[in-house]
Amino acid sequence: MLIVDAGPLYAAAATGDRNHGRCVELLSGAERPLVVPELVVTEVTYLLADRIGPHAELAFLGSVARGEVVVEAVLEPEWARIAELAEQYLDLPLGAVDASVVALAERYRAEVVATLDLRHFSVVRPRHTEAFTLVP
Repeated sequence: MLIVDAGPLYAAAATGDRNHGRCVELLSGAERPLVVPELVVTEVTYLLADRIGPHAELAFLGSVARGEVVVEAVLEPEWARIAELAEQYLDLPLGAVDASVVALAERYRAEVVATLDLRHFSVVRPRHTEAFTLVP
């Protein structure tokens, strides 16, 4: 399983993105499933539709529909954790989407997170491990 933030999903679709190649390589070779919190889906679909076009958004939605990307709902108790993280890292600001990635990683005790957002995820200290291993 690999917990995935929005950045690698967007970069894998955006052929002009400087991280495109390494994100395609990471996501195509990663241990399945690729898991995202539902808030990441909203961010990715917005970015794809806005910056690339509706066909990119549809391709991503197809990958979700085929089960290539597994979408996890935010559980009721995780909303308090998301709010706690957003407040704790207000100076970044961390924000709800990134905090939901942290909460999902904590739920699964995942130590590896796929993200391009080193500024945020290298600072955050999850409950279950000293720090995340960030890929690619």
